[in-house]
Amino acid sequence: MSRKLPPLNALRAFEVAGRHLSFARAAEELHVTRAAVSQQVALLEEQLGTRLFLRQNRVLRLTEAGQACLPSIQQAFDLLASGVEKAVFEDTRGALVVACSPTLASKWLVPRLDDFARLMPEIDVRLEAQYALPDFHNDEADVAVNFAHPAYPEELSADLLFPAAVVPLCSPRLCKGRGALRKPADLARFRLLHDEALEQDPDQPGWATWLETFGVEGVDAGRGARFSHTMHALEAAIDGQGVLLAIDRLGAPDVLAGRLVVPFDLRQPLRASYTLVTPRGWLGRPKVRIFRDWLLRTAADDPDPLAKAQAGKRRRPRGEK
Repeated sequence: MSRKLPPLNALRAFEVAGRHLSFARAAEELHVTRAAVSQQVALLEEQLGTRLFLRQNRVLRLTEAGQACLPSIQQAFDLLASGVEKAVFEDTRGALVVACSPTLASKWLVPRLDDFARLMPEIDVRLEAQYALPDFHNDEADVAVNFAHPAYPEELSADLLFPAAVVPLCSPRLCKGRGALRKPADLARFRLLHDEALEQDPDQPGWATWLETFGVEGVDAGRGARFSHTMHALEAAIDGQGVLLAIDRLGAPDVLAGRLVVPFDLRQPLRASYTLVTPRGWLGRPKVRIFRDWLLRTAADDPDPLAKAQAGKRRRPRGEK
């Protein structure tokens, strides 16, 4: 059966005004003007063909008609609120699928997910390791932490997490004793390690570009070991097999742990950056919104971990190993 109901705004204005018996307090709750509340109530009275309030000596009272219909209208709004809360609750349950490059996931995101789990235990994060930006409408990903140039289609929301730069990294033992690595020219005596996952992008600087940028001569940029996966290249550097040109964000955890050092802090910025990406139409989804807000706060609290590692190394008391 078709039901012709008054406008929801008018019913809501009546319900709040009837609960407070005050147009002024109703206006405060609804974040509108007192005149707007009065106008909505007048519209409702006109449609119903009866008065709902009596205004006597600046005191607002319900008429018999107002008293009769107010409880049912309040119950209806309570049911609406309950339905909305259930929808929001259901959308925050279950898995949130996050696509992220494998190395950033291992070195940065995974160690921080426990914090998110403590804050939002009802949202289970499912991490999908992948380099490419997912097809959100055909894949299962809800959000992606992507490493790419800052140019995305208009339909995607892209929030910068942090910029990136490349910097030389090596095992601490390469910087000790006779023949230690002390200055960029010394690289001629050490094996260079190449991260092909980085160098396969022509816009990202490899050893040849880095050496040219900082005016280092006499070093053959083409020699050395090559790795198709960043994690393998980092492990080779940790093992002391050579000097790796790595993204600062990915090497920072091993520098903080003392497994790697920065022999000379000559960073070359990259055009690409780490970005949180999701379709704009999904920003209102509770799970997406909650994770996005948390991740942006987390990234803002960790602006330059490599600088933190270097500062800690400089502050180390004399004699401490």
